[in-house]
Parts: sequence; structure tokens; C-alpha cells
Amino acid sequence: MNLTFYKYQGAGNDFIIVDNRQNIITLTNEQVNFLCDRRFGIGADGLMLIQTKHGYDFEMIYYNADGKPGSMCGNGGRSIVQFAMDQGLKKNEYFFNAVDGDHKATVENNGWIDLKMKDVDDIKRYDVASYILDTGSPHLVKPVSDVWDVDVVKEGRDIRYNAHFREKGININFVEIDNEEAITVRTYERGVEDETLSCGTGVTASALMFAHNDNGFNRVEVKTRGGHLAVEFNKLSDNLFKDIWLCGPAIFVFKGEINID
Repeated sequence: MNLTFYKYQGAGNDFIIVDNRQNIITLTNEQVNFLCDRRFGIGADGLMLIQTKHGYDFEMIYYNADGKPGSMCGNGGRSIVQFAMDQGLKKNEYFFNAVDGDHKATVENNGWIDLKMKDVDDIKRYDVASYILDTGSPHLVKPVSDVWDVDVVKEGRDIRYNAHFREKGININFVEIDNEEAITVRTYERGVEDETLSCGTGVTASALMFAHNDNGFNRVEVKTRGGHLAVEFNKLSDNLFKDIWLCGPAIFVFKGEINID
């Protein structure tokens, strides 16, 4: 099969997008894994199918780089909105469905894509300083004093494959506070099983845990290895966050064709 694909990235988090709005493309897990392979395939942190769905602008189907269906991907969601816009779907507000439910997205004047994330109302303590929460994907947020000194792959893998998380997996975020309104985040992602240059749901989870306003509006600037993102939200209590928006760039990289068995 000759497959047309599009490559996008959001703060270095890169994705293959396949247009399946005609509902004629079916990919196996093995094919997705091959396409995401950085040596033998195209190379990406994940693959998305954009599909039609009644009542929505589109449906987002997401696969991890290992070929398995994934949970919500924030940077992927922003990238697929940019793809829809590039394909001629010009709107002030987008409404689409993903694995974790419905999402809205808007486009800022500077070209950034802002994606509305699910509300968060269940936060658990993992240890004395770390927390577990779900922002569309499950995340552990761990504060560190110097994020650039952390061996993210080793320490992340040790947590991801410990007895508590081995079966379902979890994403691990190492977070350094830069100032009251800014943090730096590095993330080990399950499904990729490596550090990614940024992770949208991980950045979101990290920002919520480092809110600077106890109640009300917050905006947290986030540095990652792949670039700059921001998270805006309303903190209603230590265990309830609403109106959560992941904000950042989503960039078209290239279009191509590849033959797959």
C-alpha cells in the first residue's frame, strides 16, 4: 500500500498524520510501529488518523510509537488542529472528539494553537513530593532541583516499570521551578519508552501542580527540550482544576509517501 502522510511537530513532539476522512485506510499495530521507527520508517513519537465523525469537525485517533492505541496526546491534538486548518478547514473554534472525550481548540493571533483539556478532579500523592493525576493520559509529577542533571530515561524507566505501574504504565515528568510563574519539564513517555522533547499532557499535569494562585486564574510558562509551551487554568481547590488550556506552536514539517506491506 502506498500511503500519503504528513509530518507535524509541537515543541519537538513529532507526529505522523494520515488523512482518513474517506474511511479507506486501515493500519495494523505493526505498520504503525514501523512508520514511527526513526531508522527504518518515517520516525515520530506517535501517529494520528484524522477521521470524520457526525457532530464534530473531525475525530482524532492516536497511536503511540510502539504501535498500540494511545491515550490523549496534547501536542498531537494541537498538531491535528493545525493540519485541519492547513487542509482548508478554517474556523474560529474547532470541536473534535478524541479517546478521552470532546475537545475545543482556538488559534491565537501569533499562530499558536490553544487546546482545551479535560477537567482534573482526582489527584493522588505518590510520595512525599510527587503526585499522580490524569490530564487525558496518566502522569506522575516529580519536582527536582536541577532538571538538566536528571537521567530521565533511567529514572523514568525505573518508575514506569516498577511493580505499581508496570501493567498499565505511566508518564513521568521531572519538574524544576524557574520562578513563580515558570517551570522547566522533562518527560519520560510510556509507549515511546524514552524521553520526548515535550509532552503536552505532561506539561499540563506539571503546570497544575505548580499553580501560583491558590484560587482562580493561572498561567504557567513551560520550557521543554523542544521549546516553549504555556498552560492556562482555573484552580478551584487543591483537587479541582477547570478551564484548562494547553497553548503552543504546531508546525508542518513535510509531506511524503511511503510504501508499506
